[in-house]
Amino acid sequence: VQLQASGGGLVQAGGSLRLACAASGSIFASNIMGWYRQAPGKQRELVATITSGGTTNYADSKKGRFTISRDNAKNTVYLQMNGLKPEDTAVYYCWLNQGIRVSWGQGTLVTVSS
Repeated sequence: VQLQASGGGLVQAGGSLRLACAASGSIFASNIMGWYRQAPGKQRELVATITSGGTTNYADSKKGRFTISRDNAKNTVYLQMNGLKPEDTAVYYCWLNQGIRVSWGQGTLVTVSS
């Protein structure tokens, strides 16, 4: 399984970005996809997850500003980020949980300037 993330970049505070992550390889129909992030000097933390059935879960601090969605036909998960803040600066990693196997993408850097 390979996960290819895209959409990171530099944005001013208050701006928006949309991340995408496409999974390829042996993908089970039932799975959970999601996003984690790791800021400099901090541990990796959950941003949001979404099941293949569309059930979402957000870290409390991300609710309202971030929206996760997916296209099952494309095995792709998206993260729409609005109202970005400098503290959102991090490497964002996509994640695929298929029960017996968990896969991580290579990460995409999001930098929010003040």
